[in-house]
Amino acid sequence: MHTELIDHLVRSAPLQRGEAARVVQDVLAYFDETAEQFVRRRHRELQGQGLVNAVIFERIAEELARRVVAPPELSQRQLRRLVYG
Repeated sequence: MHTELIDHLVRSAPLQRGEAARVVQDVLAYFDETAEQFVRRRHRELQGQGLVNAVIFERIAEELARRVVAPPELSQRQLRRLVYG
């Protein structure tokens, strides 16, 4: 469970071990979001700010290009093809 990272956060930030573990879990969950989940979440957030779809979709496209999102789930066959062609 990422104990080295948690240990590092405890040493480098004013966090208790439990708090550091929650931070790590939150960050991992954030980066585990798929592209589809990201687009839907951001659309809701930006719509809530009163933006119109034309602006929303332009902004989402820009953000998505810079964001790390979870890759699609790959079968063992797909993984083998990535390695062996």
